This record gives sequence, C-alpha cells and structure tokens, in this order.
Amino acid sequence: MSVVSPDLLRQFDLTGPRYTSYPTADRFVEAFAADDYVQALKQRRSGVAAMSLPLSLYVHIPFCESLCYYCACNKIITKHHERAEPYLRYLSREVDLHTAHVGLGQVVSQLHLGGGSPTFLSDDELRALMAMLRRSFSLAPGGEYSIEVDPRTVDEGRLAVLAELGFDRLSFGVQDFDPAVQKAVHRVQPAEQVFALVETARRQGFESINVDLIYGLPRQTPESFERTLAQVTALRPDRVALYAYAHLPERFKPQRRIVTAELPSASARTSMLARSLALFDAAGYVYVGMDHFALPSDALAIAKRQGRLHRNFQGYSTQPDCDLIALGVSAIGRVGAAYSQNAKTLAEYYDHLDQGRLPVVRGLALSRDDLVRRAVIMALMCQGALQFESIELAYLLDFRTYFAPELEALDVLAGQGLLSLNDSGMEVTAKGWFFVRAVAMVFDRYLQADRNRARFSKII
Repeated sequence: MSVVSPDLLRQFDLTGPRYTSYPTADRFVEAFAADDYVQALKQRRSGVAAMSLPLSLYVHIPFCESLCYYCACNKIITKHHERAEPYLRYLSREVDLHTAHVGLGQVVSQLHLGGGSPTFLSDDELRALMAMLRRSFSLAPGGEYSIEVDPRTVDEGRLAVLAELGFDRLSFGVQDFDPAVQKAVHRVQPAEQVFALVETARRQGFESINVDLIYGLPRQTPESFERTLAQVTALRPDRVALYAYAHLPERFKPQRRIVTAELPSASARTSMLARSLALFDAAGYVYVGMDHFALPSDALAIAKRQGRLHRNFQGYSTQPDCDLIALGVSAIGRVGAAYSQNAKTLAEYYDHLDQGRLPVVRGLALSRDDLVRRAVIMALMCQGALQFESIELAYLLDFRTYFAPELEALDVLAGQGLLSLNDSGMEVTAKGWFFVRAVAMVFDRYLQADRNRARFSKII
C-alpha cells in the first residue's frame, strides 16, 4: 500500500458523491414514476440477453428499536414489533407486482437485506420473508446472500437461523468500540459482545464477515480511535468498511442530537484516516477502494486483483453488473437504463400497493451521455483504469474530443501523481486509488454544472 501523507489527505478533504450510481440519486426526478419503471421491467423481459442476466435483490427493512444519532438511513424507530407483520404482507404484494412483469423464477445471484435493522424481524418473520423470495425468484447456488446485523439484536441462536436461511455474509454495525463515543451517538454495545458474535459466526461457517466503522464521530480522538482500530485488527473480520461521518443536521433530524462542539477537528479526522490506512495495511488488509478493506483471501480482494470489481447501491461487489430490483420503503433499484426509488414513508408505500401499483415515486431514465459517463466512472471506481478505445467502440465516439475539458482537468491530478495519462488511456496510481472519487468527479457532468456539494460526504 502506498503511504499517503496527511498533507495530501488534507488537500483532498472535499465533499463528493460515493458513485454507487451515476447519475447519483440526488438527480432523480418525480417525473419518472411507476409507469416508467414498469416499462423498464417489460424491456428486461422482452430482451433475450437480459433474460439470462442474473438479478440482484435488495430488501429494505426500515425498523429499528433504538435511534443512532449519526444515522442518515431511512428508518422507523419503534419497539412495536407487530408493525413488521403488515410490512411483510406489503413486501409480498410488491414482489407479486414485479413477477407479473418479469416472470417467476428469475435467477438471483445477489441478495442483500438492509435497513434500518433487518434483525428487527423475528426468526419466524425472517423465515417467512426468505420463503416468499424463494417462491418468486430462483436463488442461484454460489450467490452472495448478505444481511446487516445490529449486534444488540442477535445471539448464537439467531445467527444459526441466518445460516439456516442461506445467508453467507454478515455485516456488523460497530462504528466505534469506545464507550464514550458509543454514549455520545446513542449506540452502546460492548466490544466483548461483538467479539463473541464474530467468533460464533465463524464457527457456524459464514463465508465473509464485515465490520462497519465510522470516523469523525463526537468525542472521538485520534488516540481513542486508534484503540478501536487495534481491537478491530485483533477481531480480524474478512472485510472492513471505514466511513467518514457526514454531519448534516439540516437534512437528517437525528443528527441534531449530536453536540457539534464534541465533533473532532478536521486535522483530527485526517489523523484518524491516515492512521487507519497505515494500521490496516500493517495488519495485511488490501485497500479495495472507497472505504473498503479486505483480507487477501476474501472474495472482494480477489475480485480487485482479477479486475472483476463491480459497484452498486450497496457498494463494491464481486457480482457482474446486473439489474437490481429494490423492494421496500425508500429502496433504490436499477433495471436496464433506468433508476428508480420507492416511496419514502410507510403510508405512501402502502397506499401505492393498495392501489395495485408499484410504489415507485421518483427515478431517472438515463440519456446516452449518462450511459457514457457511467461507463467511464464505474471503470475508474472499480478497475482504476480505462482504455479510451473500449468507450469509443461501445458508444461510437472519439474519447479525446468528447472529453476534451475533462482530460485537461485530469492533467492537474496527473501532475500530483494520482494518475497516469497517455494517448490510449488512463490509470489511477497506487496513491491515487485513495482519491479515486476525486478522479471520477471530473467526469460528473451534473457536479461540474452544480458546484453545491454540501449534500455529499467527504471523499476520503
């Protein structure tokens, strides 16, 4: 791993998109609605190639028992577990509407349950959900089946149920092991609890275990976060996702409970990131890119080595670029050249389904320019390299003419050692891989037209 200086990290202490899609979700419009999404589903079914293309499924479970102050997810805080039963009934209706358009038995190679807290559901409710999905779709052997886990809501028995249901990947939300930080963000979970769960999950044969961390939280210091990093490297999960906290209380109401004066300074955040990169490198982790680290034996690290990384709304993936059907309130999906998002409130989500309509309320039909730029950005984000000829042949254009202003802007980044440019293509350097979002942002037509980046997280 290339050593990244704190000075360079400070220079790129900027905000920008995470590029789980291009165009990004903030560009979705309400003019795109359920009828447009149905048309995309029908086009998938009518296309011979698309019919053989595996699907990815995302299911959003919005419920949480307790509010985490840093959270920017779409969630419903409640201790009333009976609210899950009607939600699952409506999910079943949504699935039926999808299969009416794409057909039963579509092959699924990737499934992710997110939230909220999917483990808010009881064992029987999780069994019912998975049975419903298996009735409607064909879950491929060897696929990736993952679930986000709140360590406070599971024990050995619950993990055994998840394994029984076919989940082979777990993602534990840790964020920080320091008790003072946990108290400040209203998420208290002893490190011993997480260590015991990870050990149990390994015994039960889960293929990959991920731990989520956040730096920039209130009461964090470089010293306290280094202690958390030491605990995580001792825990040795297969993957680590290290996110920068984006404090946007004007957009996310729960963040208003965070005491702004307790947030670490910009220099402290930079120190935390620099130390994280060094410690994970020393512990033998591969920097996959964009906040993600993995052990060399993990499928994500192998995919990076082999040039097979892909990216979707859940982040980096080993699965080929495929359509994503998103189920549940606020869920975002992609079918063909269209993005879609479901209604963000339960009332609106239920109302659409009561009317027999898919609950899509916004989205985007991608233009040719969107498709070209998406191909460029995803190549950079996933492979860190691009041959101009591949874009020219796919989209019948002259790359250097089409992207003349962008190539001029890249010269500056090349001069800083972040990438190499020649007549036939470009390649992000080992140092530049840490700033790949900054490289991708050069090709974002919407971002260049609108310099207001306050809606985005820091790019490092």
